[in-house]
Amino acid sequence: MDAATLTYDTLRFEYEDFPETKEPVWILGRKYSVFTEKEEILLDVTSRLWFTYRKNFPAIGGTGPTSDTGWGCMLRCGQMIFAQALVCRHLGRDWRWIKGKRQTDNYFSVLNAFIDKKDSYYSIHQIAQMGVGEGKSIGQWYGPNTVAQVLKKLATFDTWSSLAVHIAMDNTVVMEEIRRLCQSNFSCAGAAACPAVEADVLYNGYPEEAGVRDKLSLWKPLVLLIPLRLGLTEINEAYIETLKHCFMMPQSLGVIGGKPNSAHYFIGYVGEELIYLDPHTTQPAVEPSDSGSLPDESFHCQHPPCRMSIAELDPSIAVGFFCHTEEDFNDWCHQIKKLSLVRGALPMFELVERQPSHFSNPDVLNLTPDSSDADRLERFFDSEDEDFEILSL
Repeated sequence: MDAATLTYDTLRFEYEDFPETKEPVWILGRKYSVFTEKEEILLDVTSRLWFTYRKNFPAIGGTGPTSDTGWGCMLRCGQMIFAQALVCRHLGRDWRWIKGKRQTDNYFSVLNAFIDKKDSYYSIHQIAQMGVGEGKSIGQWYGPNTVAQVLKKLATFDTWSSLAVHIAMDNTVVMEEIRRLCQSNFSCAGAAACPAVEADVLYNGYPEEAGVRDKLSLWKPLVLLIPLRLGLTEINEAYIETLKHCFMMPQSLGVIGGKPNSAHYFIGYVGEELIYLDPHTTQPAVEPSDSGSLPDESFHCQHPPCRMSIAELDPSIAVGFFCHTEEDFNDWCHQIKKLSLVRGALPMFELVERQPSHFSNPDVLNLTPDSSDADRLERFFDSEDEDFEILSL
């Protein structure tokens, strides 16, 4: 196997350990102490799926790129935040990856959804090609909003996970919209609509019947992505405490963001530093075996994670949350309302019960390239040349 190609940032931070501090370490809703739980911290980080640049994968579109080095970092960050949603959905937040330990079929089904091949649900191939409908050429850099819009569209084809994906527009989360989206009833019309499937029959690399158990559920698991711009050229420090609190919530999926050619997946913080997984490492593409299993060690970051000052964060980000049940969503709403009362924590977005009259409905699926909402959001969040509306104090 070829040696991975590392960037300067990866080399710089690869072996930097956590600081000896009394400050708690927060990782996606879990609180740790550096002094007594360092191994638990590293195991939690290692258990997150780590998607990096790859090379020598099948050409995108048949004749396109065979590597995403130099342009795919935000796409890989989008994969990581969405993979965390699938891990929570199918394995649970407390699931851990241990090197050499045999993992479940569900784990490999999640991993297969992101493998670099055209028929994986969330592959670099699917994201890049679906991005054409968002006005992005294959090989062009994405902003956090564009990758969120693309992942939402791709999730509609993932019947195994059966997720409700909501992208909050205009810095506003509308509770009524989300409940309407998640409480859709997908009951079977009859026996023919939900045929029995043998356990070893796979569809797109996944057990087709896996989602059938949830067809009668009254709540579709929610992936909530909130694109935000928290300043003009740098983050407004008034939002820092609120951002920290997002990593403290048990529903946290983390944050994707960064500057062009330097996107990261932020999974927590310690003190005034963000903790993140860096996609800027080029590794050879991995091929699944005939049985569907994968050599998976390269999909887990097995060294201490990178850190950077919160003040260095680019203001264009997308925050993610996962609510498996309606109770999870109600609890999240309660926490957001409480957060608005925290002294010195300026809300990053507004939580309202009903949709303001001037809003359009963002949950009406539009797979055409001329989606006005997507275009408007892309111009707002992803262009560096536009004038931005800054959230005021």
